[in-house]
Amino acid sequence: MLFVFLIFIGLFVLFVVGLYNSLVTLRNRCDNGWAQIDVQLRRRYDLIPNLVETVKGYAKHEREVFERVTQARTQAISAGTVKEQGSAENMLQGALKSLFAVAENYPELKANQNFLMLQEELAGTESKVAYSRQFYNDSVMKFNTRIQMFPSNIIAGMFGFKERDYFEIGAGEAAAKEPVKVSFS
Repeated sequence: MLFVFLIFIGLFVLFVVGLYNSLVTLRNRCDNGWAQIDVQLRRRYDLIPNLVETVKGYAKHEREVFERVTQARTQAISAGTVKEQGSAENMLQGALKSLFAVAENYPELKANQNFLMLQEELAGTESKVAYSRQFYNDSVMKFNTRIQMFPSNIIAGMFGFKERDYFEIGAGEAAAKEPVKVSFS
């Protein structure tokens, strides 16, 4: 009888260890996903000043657009939480749309090799951000689901695992989808 009890206790301990390890794996996947987003966003932030300077050379009177892009970039760099980052990224996307709208009005700028290269690099970075964001959100969904499901919710509660936030664009998404208005008056 004692042997059966010890086997049962051993299996229970292995079960708890397995659940705990799966939670750690999912938590680390979320952390890795966020790190990948951060890498791509930093790359984007490094590209933006070069892009702004290139456009500035052609569109000297568009100071407000440049200031908005610079302010949005600064806000995005200093964001602390996932929700703050999502909000800042929404603002930055809108500002970049304005910058590209201004660039559309300068045919000689559109033909500039430096501008085209920067625009292509930024487009590639945007794709990488989208992929990283999808990976992160998928990892968060799996992690949060595991934390909420029985019996892993008991283990998660015992060891202090907390749900993660999704990386979402937020309420300003509708504004980011609207066409950009450029006025030279």
